[in-house]
Amino acid sequence: MTASGRITVERLDGAGAAQSEGAFTLVFAEAFAEPPYCKTSEEVDANFRRFRSQVRKATFRGALARTTGGEPVGIAYGYPLSPSTGWWDRLITPGSEELRREDGRRTFGLMELAVRAPWRRLGVARRLHEAVLADTTAERVLLNARPDVGAAQAAYGSWGYRKVGEAHPWEGAALHDVMVLDLRAGE
Repeated sequence: MTASGRITVERLDGAGAAQSEGAFTLVFAEAFAEPPYCKTSEEVDANFRRFRSQVRKATFRGALARTTGGEPVGIAYGYPLSPSTGWWDRLITPGSEELRREDGRRTFGLMELAVRAPWRRLGVARRLHEAVLADTTAERVLLNARPDVGAAQAAYGSWGYRKVGEAHPWEGAALHDVMVLDLRAGE
């Protein structure tokens, strides 16, 4: 049995993710403590204050990967962007009106995708990505990715994401690539 074969991926709604907040926090804190992210405990706490608000959205979708022994190894979560989202306002060079148009269903915002180091390169991230997007009716997926994280960039590129701009997603954030995956491409 391969290492990835011993990992299960569970899809979660907001209530399920809220109940598993400890597992989400563990994965996030460990994965993003590494360079170049170097997240502090204060930054992890701030992320999970937002998480507690995000899981209350009716459209929230999450995925949690665990070993068969129950150890959390990966997370993914997000939700469709509202018509009033500020995501597009952070672009360094403003995109077209068509790119920026949101209606609450058009774009699934992938807020986080992380896998702990011992379980990377086993297909866990792809399984999490597929699980969190299963049954979505969104036309596309939007995410921010650091350009200096080669493994993530390679994965997103192989999954069909394309860069549509650059942004500082929050005050004081490093420059990120803004990437979009067209879910209608196979239609």
